Amino acid sequence: MSNKPVNELNEQQGQVLDSSNRESMEYDVLIVGAGPAGLSAAIQIKQLSQKSNLDISVCVLEKASEIGAHILSGAVIETSALDKLLPNWKELDSPIKTKVKKDKLSYLGKDWSINFPQFLLPPMMKNHGNYIVSLGNVCKWLSEVAENLGVEIYPGFSAAEVLIDDNGKVYGVATGDMGVSRDGSAKDSWESGMELHAKYTLFSEGARGSLSKFLIDNFNLSEDRDHQKYAIGIKELWEIKDENHQEGLVEHSMGWPLSDGTGGGSFLYHFGQNQVSIGYVVHLNYTNPYVSPFDEFQQYKTHPSVKKVLEGGKRISYGARAITAGGYQSVPKLFFPGGALIGCSAGFLNYPKIKGTHNAMESGILVAESIVENFVNGNQTDDLSNYQEKYEKSKIAKELKKVRNVKPFQSRYGVILGTILSGLDMWLNTFGITLPFTLGHIKPDYKTLRKASECKEIIYPKPDGEFSFDKLSSVFLSSTNHEEDQPAHLTLKDSNIPIKVNLVEYDEPAQRYCPAGVYEVLSADENSEPVFQINAQNCVHCKTCDIKDPSQNINWVVPQGGEGPLYGGM
Repeated sequence: MSNKPVNELNEQQGQVLDSSNRESMEYDVLIVGAGPAGLSAAIQIKQLSQKSNLDISVCVLEKASEIGAHILSGAVIETSALDKLLPNWKELDSPIKTKVKKDKLSYLGKDWSINFPQFLLPPMMKNHGNYIVSLGNVCKWLSEVAENLGVEIYPGFSAAEVLIDDNGKVYGVATGDMGVSRDGSAKDSWESGMELHAKYTLFSEGARGSLSKFLIDNFNLSEDRDHQKYAIGIKELWEIKDENHQEGLVEHSMGWPLSDGTGGGSFLYHFGQNQVSIGYVVHLNYTNPYVSPFDEFQQYKTHPSVKKVLEGGKRISYGARAITAGGYQSVPKLFFPGGALIGCSAGFLNYPKIKGTHNAMESGILVAESIVENFVNGNQTDDLSNYQEKYEKSKIAKELKKVRNVKPFQSRYGVILGTILSGLDMWLNTFGITLPFTLGHIKPDYKTLRKASECKEIIYPKPDGEFSFDKLSSVFLSSTNHEEDQPAHLTLKDSNIPIKVNLVEYDEPAQRYCPAGVYEVLSADENSEPVFQINAQNCVHCKTCDIKDPSQNINWVVPQGGEGPLYGGM
């Protein structure tokens, strides 16, 4: 392979890597990301290869310092895919313990709430038979299962570059160099990245993964598809008083404090030893640049119905993550020469169900079946078109197709009317009646903001330190750490745009959409020019900036391996 295309590729991916002296390792299958999809694929490949008397080598790379450290989800999970992957999982020492006992959906006003009768909710929105879990702990457990089957798993290594040969085929990834200073020079601790080569490379990076984003653009995988849509999910883990804890209770709400034009809502899950997962989801197609998802969440926790649960409790962890929400019409083409997208890298979340883990795991199972079939049949093309075919006939596609109009209804008609219309649509689907049209997503999330001059500024209450908190104390609870003397992993295509364009037109919304205080506009006094400051060490890897920046000027790339949040029990 010649160096020229590789160097051009590195520049496109935000990396400047010297590939001349990198060591390499060879595998049959390489998986980037140790989330539910990637680990399910690894487990299934090993299980099926053993049945076929094949020895297929599998490696999983994970950028977090330990498995599960960057995993963030509510989470209530369906076990349909897990039942298929590990039929005896209940007999194993899994962390999946708390079964849902009660469902509750409310509409909130500022100091009141209305509970929706359960009989009004479409069956697919109910949680009977599901489990409340820490998804990070589930991934730790799945990684142990995978390792026992012979999968090699390497946490603390960031996949920074896609390797593509002269024929346009992906043949692996390269990890980032370690020990590079902020100015790009090598420190005494410098170590070159490593190349990992594979017949098949699977990308399981979660929502808006940096390499997945590159692959979708490079191979035109979203051609003829709708724009992907996103939300930001912000979560805290609390330990509450025994008398306030109702193990197995699942609560969701919509309404206050969000306006009718801003989609989103809350979740509150009681599980474990007097613990609750509490969080807020805000859809990133909001129009007012003064919206702050973090502050909406903090304000939500001051609602009387929430305060009575949290009162006397202790906040023990915090985190945030982007969520893919485009659904059926936004799923890109899933394969490319030498590999495929799985899990939330492709976007399999069922938005009204608020669940994607089962579909992510199912996609891992499908791609594993496709890979083993190719090995059994002696397929030499490294083509995973059979994975695409399996997806199109799968439960994933059928499930997503049923709810394809829910988000477009809410985006077009607001939360209240949109919810009524989407509820009717889901009930019709329950009886086998499908609407004969698919509503599209009109524009990408970064294009939905109106000018600041056209919007009313939102003044959020100051945190009370009991139920609501500031960003910096929250980031502290995420145990986020980045070495300061390294190239910034939050890069600007044009350093002038934040002040010259975004500040003038949108009052620089990065100050508000970031849930970790990464972006600030500083000014010493009225006579000095404002300065755009990036506090990259605060970044919790949510990717919201990469999605919502109205000028698409921010590019999120991976920092040194092992850095970022260290979520405990999230």
